[in-house]
Amino acid sequence: MPPYHILSMDGGGIRGLLTIVLIQRLESAHPGFLEQVELFAGTSAGAILALGLAYGLPSERIRNLYETSSQRVFSDTIVDDVRDLGKLLGADYNLDPLIEELTKEFDDHTLAVLNKKVLITTFDLDNNPDDPFMVRTWKAKFFHNFPGDDSDAREKIVDVAVRTSAAPTYFPIYQGYIDGGVVATNPSVSALAQALHPDTGGQQIGDVILLSMGTGHNPRYLPQVDADWGFVQWAPHLVRLMLEGGAGLADYQSRQVLGDRYFRINPVLPVPIDLDRIDQIPLLVDIANQVDLQPALRWLEKYF
Repeated sequence: MPPYHILSMDGGGIRGLLTIVLIQRLESAHPGFLEQVELFAGTSAGAILALGLAYGLPSERIRNLYETSSQRVFSDTIVDDVRDLGKLLGADYNLDPLIEELTKEFDDHTLAVLNKKVLITTFDLDNNPDDPFMVRTWKAKFFHNFPGDDSDAREKIVDVAVRTSAAPTYFPIYQGYIDGGVVATNPSVSALAQALHPDTGGQQIGDVILLSMGTGHNPRYLPQVDADWGFVQWAPHLVRLMLEGGAGLADYQSRQVLGDRYFRINPVLPVPIDLDRIDQIPLLVDIANQVDLQPALRWLEKYF
């Protein structure tokens, strides 16, 4: 069988700008590699990139979503802060600007119109089963447009994009879903599983080629060697741990399973950059432009 190419993109809010700039550089140096991708996988910011690329949006237009539209998406007001008692009650940002910006690009189109296959990670807060014998619980949900009984091809692109982007504390819950980063900030292994599933991708593991793109590794740490912490001490760190802590696990698993047929680009950031730091847009672009892509380009030459 011919090789099966996957492009997986992490979540990270505004740091998705770093990813799309890196992709532009790769495409410029190795033209046509995006056309060879069969499956675009993404979480949160990476999901918006995956949906945009699979839809056929030019990379420059996707980049504009981050450089220009993010000013609206991550806009906060004093009235908002007063109503939310600072950050104690209510999310930091309203979802309406994000929905409006995405609707400009995707209109009411569904996953069925996408030119390529996608896998988008989210988290369903209540499966609310019709079957009385099923357990009612929250669970991970992976939206895809592969054919089959469990296909999500009828789902609106905008709805799927907002569901996976609804990061806890940053945005409200959307249609019962929150950010896919709570289970898979790095969706590489999820994409691999979908590609290998006999009812969807149907690939052989020896044919899979996987390029994983991060949004920059945040240099965070907790210096406590021994600490008897409760909820109050852990609370300020939990969301970041949840949204950032698992990316390395998927990297390790993908590398162990695929070996040389897997490559990851995820530069270490000089300072921590939270997902709403629109003031760091120039820095993100600068970092992306300075990353040495020669190892990645040699890998592309071999496998794309």
